[in-house]
Amino acid sequence: MADADAIRDAGLPVSLGTPEAEPPASAPAPAPGASATAEMTLVDHLTELRDRLIKIVLAVAVTSAIGFYFTTPIIGLLVAPLPNEQLQFTGVGDAFFINVKIAIVVGIILAMPVILYQLWAFVAPGLTDDERRTVRPWIPIALVFFAMGVSIAYVIMPFAVQFLLQFSSQYLNPLITAGPYFDFVTMLFLVFGLIMEFPILLYGLSRVGIVTSKRLSDSRRMAILAIAIFAAAATPGGDLVSPFVLGVTMYVLFEGTIVAIRRSGK
Repeated sequence: MADADAIRDAGLPVSLGTPEAEPPASAPAPAPGASATAEMTLVDHLTELRDRLIKIVLAVAVTSAIGFYFTTPIIGLLVAPLPNEQLQFTGVGDAFFINVKIAIVVGIILAMPVILYQLWAFVAPGLTDDERRTVRPWIPIALVFFAMGVSIAYVIMPFAVQFLLQFSSQYLNPLITAGPYFDFVTMLFLVFGLIMEFPILLYGLSRVGIVTSKRLSDSRRMAILAIAIFAAAATPGGDLVSPFVLGVTMYVLFEGTIVAIRRSGK
């Protein structure tokens, strides 16, 4: 005890049993599961994406089965623009695969509400409340635009077919096979339906500040040129009717999108 008192009197800290001898508190070490938590969040995100895609595939499968059941009357509608409403096929399994192809396209069209909802449900958690309120009304609008595109394709299909067939002559006798014809028709429907969604893309880009109504207005000439080139490249068949109608429709939607973005304050 005397030695300890002498050390204390000398102003030196006692190494045992005193607060002065305790080492300074160090910063807490990072939790060992911190990186695992971030990795788990990514895994959960990918798992949700997988689940959404599975639901989309199942919805398309169910609606494709419905489409397959009605392929005969659907084919009757699609071949109506042809002179004798008849098509030939050369392979033994061609008729079956054509029916499957038509059923899948019909399934995609019928399942579009489910597809749009699943995409929205996947994206919505990453948005703020204001962004969700802004984007949510555009989901049913996207469905309307898709249906409008498919309807326009159905209306112009006879004119496109007649335009292409008018170049036949005594030297060029049309022998139309089912495969290429239905490739042309189904691609026409899908292209028109999907292209009608581009106003929603422009509006979404305006909400994050990438484009503005003024910037789109100033780029109108370039937009018209881009629409003309895209409409000519995207439409199948090589006719003049479908790219003209698609281009005019896209331009009208482009102008309408500028008005919608301007009214939103962007």
